[in-house]
Amino acid sequence: MSLSDKNIELDLLKWKDKMVISEKDGKKLIYDPIRKKNVLLQPEEFVRQLLIRWLTEEGNIHKNRIQVEKMLMLNGLTRRFDVVVYDPYVQPYILIECKAPEVLVNQTTFDQIAMYNMKLEAPYLIVTNGVKTYFAKMDHICQKYHFFDQVPLW
Repeated sequence: MSLSDKNIELDLLKWKDKMVISEKDGKKLIYDPIRKKNVLLQPEEFVRQLLIRWLTEEGNIHKNRIQVEKMLMLNGLTRRFDVVVYDPYVQPYILIECKAPEVLVNQTTFDQIAMYNMKLEAPYLIVTNGVKTYFAKMDHICQKYHFFDQVPLW
């Protein structure tokens, strides 16, 4: 699958000034409004927090519909998804995988999110490294992705 023409433009960096960053014991922390606590600031976490800001402010998704870094069991192994947005009926609606900006988004990334989605069965997927973002609808019957050229506002 070639992703070169599937990238959509999300200006996540416009939210960087709204990030609450602090330092404790020589470690940089970033405030996560969903988990309501400071977490270690790593490149992937920064992308996750930018996307959460985009979802809540530009996407008009209430914080109560978002879950971050929860464990799930897959084939007897413990895995952790990045972000799930739930619909009004508390069913997984959008599964989101965040990567650090230097991590290339490729088929392996989509295989990872598809594996998580086998358990969650969310109809929509977002994969981003903060630089490139992809939004797709999962066709569970044909086991294919249908890419969109923009993320709808909910």
